[in-house]
Amino acid sequence: MIERSRLLVDWLLLAGFCGFLFFYGLACFGLVGADEPRYAQIAREMLARHDWITPTLGGKPWLEKPALYYWQAMLTYSVFGVSDWTARLPSAIDATVMVSVVYLFLRKFRPGFELDGALITASLAGIIGFARAASTDMPLAAAFAIALLAWFGWYESGNKMYLALLYVFLALGMLAKGPVAPVLAAVIIALFAMAIGDRGLIKRTLWLPGITLFLAVTMPWYIAIEIHNPEFFRVFFLQHNLARFGSNLFHHTEPLWYFLPVTLLGLVPWTMFVVAAAMETLREWWQQDPVPARELFSIFLVIWMIVPVVFFSFSQSKLPGYILPALPAGALLIAEYLRSRIASGERSDVLLSALHAVVAALPIIPAMMLPFIVFQHRVPWGNWAALSVAFASVLAIGITLTLRAKIGLRMLRLVTLVPVVLGVAAILRLGAPSLDVTLSARPLAEQITKADSRRLPLAVLLVSRETEFGLQFYRNQTLARYELGQVPSGEHLVVAPEGLRQSVEKSAAERRVAYLGSFAAQGLDYYWISAK
Repeated sequence: MIERSRLLVDWLLLAGFCGFLFFYGLACFGLVGADEPRYAQIAREMLARHDWITPTLGGKPWLEKPALYYWQAMLTYSVFGVSDWTARLPSAIDATVMVSVVYLFLRKFRPGFELDGALITASLAGIIGFARAASTDMPLAAAFAIALLAWFGWYESGNKMYLALLYVFLALGMLAKGPVAPVLAAVIIALFAMAIGDRGLIKRTLWLPGITLFLAVTMPWYIAIEIHNPEFFRVFFLQHNLARFGSNLFHHTEPLWYFLPVTLLGLVPWTMFVVAAAMETLREWWQQDPVPARELFSIFLVIWMIVPVVFFSFSQSKLPGYILPALPAGALLIAEYLRSRIASGERSDVLLSALHAVVAALPIIPAMMLPFIVFQHRVPWGNWAALSVAFASVLAIGITLTLRAKIGLRMLRLVTLVPVVLGVAAILRLGAPSLDVTLSARPLAEQITKADSRRLPLAVLLVSRETEFGLQFYRNQTLARYELGQVPSGEHLVVAPEGLRQSVEKSAAERRVAYLGSFAAQGLDYYWISAK
């Protein structure tokens, strides 16, 4: 009875934290960047055509990514309608499933710290951020994490059901973002096998029924998309996988060390404990031969965490979401670290406690200052800044003192979740309006719609891709680009940066041009253009 009550409390806590961290306020600000509105619009067009095979944007095939996210968004659109928050819902659901599987895995194979591991996973900055984004990154990360946990479950138990789950979820990862899921998994498993001196493990993992399952899940869509779009292999595999990795074709170049700070930021607020746990694991691995069975999971997690970071560091195209599959390993590594330290009766190191407290509390400052940072691009030092710093300092001191207590490590989860919840709340409550007006096309689209009772066609001139794709989603229209010579012949509207009226008039070729309004927060004007 006590065990059942504890289980119920655990699931209620998980539901509460996942509900707040992943789902609450999904519509507080509109879709941002180029990817969010673009993916959301692709799913809308697929749903409108009842087409589950070919992703399209503006009616034309868009073959950069596989279909898993689009399928998920189509389902949420069907249930709740098309909106920005329903476009983000698949990622929130995927993150929640991943956190739940972390809990179940730890409860089965590492009982006693299942709630710690699950809540630490849920509270990582990178997980929270991408769980609230309409993108393909969280579907991949969730499928990849579940696949690797299933593999280790098979490794420890010998139960082939877990090995089957490995192949099923690697297949879902393949449908989420392509061959990166099976490639990374193969590298991680191979390195782990070599690290523990059991190369036969690789051969045992290559299980024919599992490979058959993988092909049964992935091949129907890949074959169908190639039949419907013969250019798919060239566009998807050669351009958006091989060329993206090996060249700067898509202009996302960054230095070799780029993913090191990105990973450390993605692990906030747990960065210091992840580093400490990884260093401790590597030290014990180096000093002990053979490796004790109790250390095998930690070694597997370190390899899991490092491989995506190193792999993508050599890619010529780098985006923050690439290392998302590495982050759950860091959370699980902390759970293992806590389990061993608490079992041996150790207290948290003074320096580690202080550094963790600072890293956990520090994000409160930019979270509270977000409106000023967004609008002024700086931190204005004044009463509000002083209050933010004072509040973060009090939190840091409180966390440090708690961790230095006798039961400090047992309280680690609780005291660290406090600034996480406060930080997310501050962003949603204080920062969301400024993010919406400066980074999203939603308020611009609403303003244009108020001036356009007839819903005229819309064109753009020299605006960013973020604005173009945002307007395309919020107006649900295919946009023409003046600079490409795409000037609609009929009556229409055009959006351009401030001060470009002469360029608009020149492109409109002596047609009547009327200024309708300005969206000052993003430096944009919009005009009415007469028919020819």
